[in-house]
Amino acid sequence: MLFGDTHLHTSHSTDGYGSGNTTLGPEEAYRYASGNPVLHPVTHARMRIARPLDFLVVADHSDYLGLQKYMQIDDPRLTATDKGRRLQQMARDDPASVFRLIFGNNPEFTLADLTAIYAPIAKQPWLEEIAAAERHNAPGRFTAFAGWEWSSHAESINLHRVVFSPSPPEVLQAFFPFSNLDSVRPEDLWDWLDRTEKDLDAEFVAIPHNSNMSIGHMFDRIDSDGRPFTADYARTRLRWEPVVEITQAKGTSEVHPALSPNDEFAEFEIFRRLFRAEEPQPRAADYARSALLAGLEIEAAVGVNPYRFGMIGSSDIHTGMSTTEESDFGGAVARDVLPATRRQASARPYPPAAAARLDAWNLSASGLAAAWATENTRAAITAAFKRKEVYATSGTRIVLQVFGGFSFESGDADRADIASLGYRDGVPMGGDLSAAPRGRALTLLVSARKDPLGANLDRLQVVKGWLAADGTSRERVFDVAWAGDDRLAQDGSLRPVGNTVDLASGSYENSIGAPMLATVWSDPEFDPAQPSFYYVRVLEIPTPRHQVYDALALAMDPRETGFATTLQERAWSTPIWYTP
Repeated sequence: MLFGDTHLHTSHSTDGYGSGNTTLGPEEAYRYASGNPVLHPVTHARMRIARPLDFLVVADHSDYLGLQKYMQIDDPRLTATDKGRRLQQMARDDPASVFRLIFGNNPEFTLADLTAIYAPIAKQPWLEEIAAAERHNAPGRFTAFAGWEWSSHAESINLHRVVFSPSPPEVLQAFFPFSNLDSVRPEDLWDWLDRTEKDLDAEFVAIPHNSNMSIGHMFDRIDSDGRPFTADYARTRLRWEPVVEITQAKGTSEVHPALSPNDEFAEFEIFRRLFRAEEPQPRAADYARSALLAGLEIEAAVGVNPYRFGMIGSSDIHTGMSTTEESDFGGAVARDVLPATRRQASARPYPPAAAARLDAWNLSASGLAAAWATENTRAAITAAFKRKEVYATSGTRIVLQVFGGFSFESGDADRADIASLGYRDGVPMGGDLSAAPRGRALTLLVSARKDPLGANLDRLQVVKGWLAADGTSRERVFDVAWAGDDRLAQDGSLRPVGNTVDLASGSYENSIGAPMLATVWSDPEFDPAQPSFYYVRVLEIPTPRHQVYDALALAMDPRETGFATTLQERAWSTPIWYTP
């Protein structure tokens, strides 16, 4: 089991540099993630990750990649014109100025002006990112991927994708990453990926993220031209986007309580803001579970399911340091590092229709991508992503195994060789089942072990979605295993596991919950004629949310922060699909 982050920004990102990270570039990002100390870009304090990652993708924004960084040096390619020299002075006087120009209407600099200034050095930062990944890639110990973020945000609609590649450096050096300056249409990104793979023998994985801020567009049922999906469109999307990032600093995109009112745990780190000033409304096309359900309906109509995706988490942190543990969360931007700064920022009024801010207390210390890869190498991790044998966590390192089949028996959950049995008699997460044997229901073999340095487990849940006879999709959440013997109520619900959090010290006890939960669950409502999917959600016992630690350091009552003081960290498996 490997844990990593496929979505980290450095000083090469315009918004990362503009928000205070002027010193931590790709080199420092890989050093930090692999366990080496670096200096914080604002405080200059020595920083070191509590637990190194197994893999990392530096995913800087490809639009004007590295421009501000290069403005700090006297590169004659940038300062050959009056406008180039003026931009250099602005960038030196105010690190955020270039970022504001990109999104503003400053008559002094049009996007065409910026592009003309940037063009002579455009490829150099990308070459630096490739070289940094090569220097830090250590097969078997730590995998460093080169990648980027394609940041489509027309009309503040978030359709961003992270793209990474396991291709060798000579292939990566032959192109410059596709950016929103090339196109804001996902279809054009996919076309570019297809051409580049064919022309250069390259390989790519694209990952949508922050669907919760897409204003109903990420998991739509029409393409960018307003046309209903076709089978070809669905196949193309499925090819390039095998996984989706469902949790990160700007909230969790699994499910919204307004869309799934019967799910008592749907309210988890929901980020109720958009990047444009309007009252955010939950839309089905913004959330992963709704997309999985829509995929069943689309498949029934066109024959291909475009939303048969795996689920991962990653951070989207812009400091160059991947920090997703609640007790060590450094904020998403470098300037938001000090507890007093965080308190002050979060105390500012936040009108209902205000555009999103990235204050640390409003954000989540999330998440991680977990991959069942055969080895810690670029090829093996990429293969795990493509076959969707991956899962998401909110930052915890729960070890989760899920297999689906038709012959698992109750005693199998107690076996020491769950994995060998699961692969032999079933399919792992991301797999497909069909043609159920007569008289047999689909069964899941599930095993979850706690984070060795984290909290005990509360429960295992199975989230089922299916296509009913009337052609509409349905969902249900099942509690399938839990810690404690006296929690099942007469109505079939499960009583809360309890809460050991001490807000006076920011501590908790593992005196409740269980270090491991395993079960074989047979679908009691299985209908072999119904297309369906199943994914597992694992919940930990309550632990302190990250702003509690700031509050204690500030000698304030954590309850006065205005945010939930506890949360139940979790993991989400990729679904297993059943097709009649």
